[in-house]
Amino acid sequence: MEATQTLVAPPSSAPDSPAQGGAATTPTAPVVRPVRTWFSFVGAGALIAVGYMDPGNWATSLAGGAQFGYKLLGVVAAASIMAMLLQWLSSRIGVVTGRDLAQLSREHYSPRTAKVLWLASEVAIIATDVAEVVGSAVALQLLLGVSLTVGVLLAAVGSFVMLLLPRRGATSLESLVTAMILFVALCFVVQLALARPDWHAALAGFAPSPKLVTDAGMLWLATGIIGATVMPHNLYLHSALVKEHGGTRRSYEVRAALRGVNADTFGSLGFAFIINAALLILAAAVFHASGHTTVTDLADAQRLIEPLLGHHWAGLLFAAALLACGLNSTVTGTLAGQVVMEGFLNIKVKAWQRTIMTRVVAIGPALGAVALFGEHGSNQMLVASQVVLSLQLPLAVIPLVRFAADRGLMGKWRVGGLALFAAWACTAIILIMNGALLWQAATS
Repeated sequence: MEATQTLVAPPSSAPDSPAQGGAATTPTAPVVRPVRTWFSFVGAGALIAVGYMDPGNWATSLAGGAQFGYKLLGVVAAASIMAMLLQWLSSRIGVVTGRDLAQLSREHYSPRTAKVLWLASEVAIIATDVAEVVGSAVALQLLLGVSLTVGVLLAAVGSFVMLLLPRRGATSLESLVTAMILFVALCFVVQLALARPDWHAALAGFAPSPKLVTDAGMLWLATGIIGATVMPHNLYLHSALVKEHGGTRRSYEVRAALRGVNADTFGSLGFAFIINAALLILAAAVFHASGHTTVTDLADAQRLIEPLLGHHWAGLLFAAALLACGLNSTVTGTLAGQVVMEGFLNIKVKAWQRTIMTRVVAIGPALGAVALFGEHGSNQMLVASQVVLSLQLPLAVIPLVRFAADRGLMGKWRVGGLALFAAWACTAIILIMNGALLWQAATS
């Protein structure tokens, strides 16, 4: 599978209305195949949802739940809603224009601006890849007993195995990714049943906390949660995955494609929200409730969860779910790398070539994090990488919203009204939180 290959057929010249300039003819009713119309759009959402359950999410949710209990659940919910809105915009421009966000940025901005946006997207992908490699390495360390350094090297190789599947067709990759997502969900169902959270306190945690803007630690984690949830490279990737459905001039085809893609997007990201919320609830119920508020390291969490829940399988399921999320995320990170390189630079690269590029760049920081923070300091690197993503996010969001609202580009499918207001409000929230974080860093 060449994930970023343009599969759009040239728009048909046949008009929607009867032929002009002659005898009126009865238009042939379009043949719509219900099965294809519905199921042909499923799959992109699953690949995108993977990015919302990567080890970076684990790190931020674990630290937030252990330190602040259920208080950051409102941030998880807000970040998920923002993600749904922005991914909806991304898929919409892909379907309507038949081009992805990177291609549109190259076409509508100056070469210098496009290169800046490309470099920013590459930094975001590298930060994501570091988190995925480190998170997978921690899982391998827990499951196999290897050192974290060896785990980093094994995790870097693991993505090559995953990326062999596209040669057998897109369905095989999407099926494996979906199966691994369901496995992660099952792991959390079992662990939550053992943890027995305070569901009333969890429900109260969805209310915004006033300490969010005054507590530096809470703001740091909240920014990390947003960066881990609303990921810049996913915005580029989503528009590329669905653009094969676009480029048509027929309104009924665009409308059908948007319905299918929207259902896939909201369903998949809604499921990802449940996983993220479950992770924070688990951390709050297991660690915060027992007084282990300083637990931030994934390895320490895995070792503590078994005795605290009183079941051997709890720790094993924790590590297995983390590995599944890490391996899944390496695939989407590589595909996103292909999209941004081909879209911004118009350079075609194969998946294995892009994998080598990203892994070579990511292994250095990952091994450096192990050397700097030690065997039990991986979480500091993971949270920091998600904050980097949050800082990079506006450079992808602002062009996305502008394109989605451009009448000349989107025609009658442009976004306006309440949806456009909400999109700009999300952009403002991201900018404000990033500004507050930078101000606190400068004055501390």
